[in-house]
Amino acid sequence: MKRFQSLSEVRSELTAGTTSCRQLVEYYLGNIERQNPTLNAFLEVWPDEARAQADAVDARLAAGTAGPLAGMVIGIKDVLAYAGHSLQSSSLMLDGFKSLYTGTAVQRLLDADAIIIGRQNCDEFAMGGSNETSYFGPARNAADPERVPGGSSGGSAVAVQADMCLASIGSDTGGSVRQPAAFCGVVGFKPTYSRISRYGLVAFASSFDQIGPITRSVADAALLTEIMAGPDGMDSTASQREVPAYSQLLTPAPHYRIGYIADAIDSEGLNPEIKSALETQLELLRGQGHVVEAVEFPYLDYMIPTYYILTTAEASSNLGRFDGVKYGYRAPDATDLESLYKKSRAQGFGAEVQRRILLGTFVLSASYYDAYYTKAQRVRRLIKEKTDELLRQYDFLVLPTTPTTAFKIGEKQDPVSMYLADIFTVQASLAGVPAISVPVGEDAAGLPIGLQVMAGAFREAELLAFASALTEEVLA
Repeated sequence: MKRFQSLSEVRSELTAGTTSCRQLVEYYLGNIERQNPTLNAFLEVWPDEARAQADAVDARLAAGTAGPLAGMVIGIKDVLAYAGHSLQSSSLMLDGFKSLYTGTAVQRLLDADAIIIGRQNCDEFAMGGSNETSYFGPARNAADPERVPGGSSGGSAVAVQADMCLASIGSDTGGSVRQPAAFCGVVGFKPTYSRISRYGLVAFASSFDQIGPITRSVADAALLTEIMAGPDGMDSTASQREVPAYSQLLTPAPHYRIGYIADAIDSEGLNPEIKSALETQLELLRGQGHVVEAVEFPYLDYMIPTYYILTTAEASSNLGRFDGVKYGYRAPDATDLESLYKKSRAQGFGAEVQRRILLGTFVLSASYYDAYYTKAQRVRRLIKEKTDELLRQYDFLVLPTTPTTAFKIGEKQDPVSMYLADIFTVQASLAGVPAISVPVGEDAAGLPIGLQVMAGAFREAELLAFASALTEEVLA
């Protein structure tokens, strides 16, 4: 069976009768069996269940009652609740835990006849930028298994890259869908904060976390977002705005005003080949009649500190519930309640999660709350206001997704250097606006390069249309 680039290709063959959902599932299961021992993208696969789902969808296709995602075989990141299935956040802390309910986004996919084939590797509790903090070991980039796939949704990106499923559902806190998409040469989309319900998503930093798709085509990202988005009575932070039919609105406007952050392109840490690829894209856009201008963004150097102060503070609070008492890992050598708390958390959490909990607890402490947390909230407001101002002047902001291509496993031992890999993705997260990463080529070593585009809040339709045209090179 050939590698499908989009659900529309799958549906064409399903309609023609040249394939079936059952055959699709067998195809992806075969790819997983061959490649997953090396790439470590899937933590668990559900073959019998996927086959049963496929047979049911085939029956609905024959009856003409199938949902819009019929033929879509997906994997879900190991932070999404799916009733009766393991939910571990790639951590020893949740060893043996099975979800008691299905999250809203996952349920909406199932209701639309998506077929879920398994759960995917990620950084522990989604904390990392390389998928190296997973309790189950790193996922590996299919372009070069000695290199990272990015994180935290690394396994989800590799699964799409290596054709182990048609699409994946990840989560993006500071770039965790977009960054691995760039490293793996696929599409990664973070909608506006609140566009998709977070009910059923294991919380890392609640004011940042957002579920988003990883796909091979922008059209599939649009359709998946359209299905998952919308109000939810189980999540009071979910937006009440009506959800446009994104998948039907992929025709771009003839001309756009496009800004690019000059300091990002001129950054000393930016890989020269990524800079060249971005400049080439900007020149193409100019040649097609779009207004392309450099813009100033004075807070670039403050984004990483602001992001990590705020997210670690929220992580410290959110992860306080994992104490060895109610569920998950319990230290076997505890002697009393205090030692149960201390040993369970010390043994159950990995080094990076412990580091972030400690940092978050520090910035929330009485002596330092105003000096760090309160000040970071004020800077976040400045970043958001400036970003919103630019997105009122321009239709889109364009910048690199990552400062480098995929680096080697074990290369970044210093936590600060790892954090700096998020420098171009955290802006959209701090501002709560939608952003997408699309592949724009490869470097000399054959490693993918991603281009990131941001739009104003709830302007997903325009952003997806523009991104679709970018990937098809049909902007006119």
